[in-house]
Amino acid sequence: MDDQSAERLAAILPVLINAGAYDVYFTPIQMKKNRPATKLSVLINKRDLEDITYLIFKHTSTVGIRYQSFNRTVMSRHFTKVTTPWGAVSVKVATFKDITKQTPEFEDCLAISQKYQLPIDNVYQMVYQQLKN
Repeated sequence: MDDQSAERLAAILPVLINAGAYDVYFTPIQMKKNRPATKLSVLINKRDLEDITYLIFKHTSTVGIRYQSFNRTVMSRHFTKVTTPWGAVSVKVATFKDITKQTPEFEDCLAISQKYQLPIDNVYQMVYQQLKN
């Protein structure tokens, strides 16, 4: 889009996320006649295409939308809790075949960091230390 301000474009991001988009992002591009513009990319489930298309037309200046289909592989996920000296932290556990990834939830770590005035890295380190035990 070459005719919509950054402020007005920013407003569409939460609308699309709340409508079920997996991700929404903007990319600066050059359009015809060398005009600077912004490309809006939205990753969605195919079943949401009509609703998301409606929202893009409603909340942006665009008059056309291009579509592309991609395949997606997602690791199985579940959550567990780790107890730290400052409280419990949720940890996302993702698996695929023999691969396991464990990631502390940012919001839990941030809340502890703020409550106890700790660097957030200290909270993450404590969670990872507890995961090793």
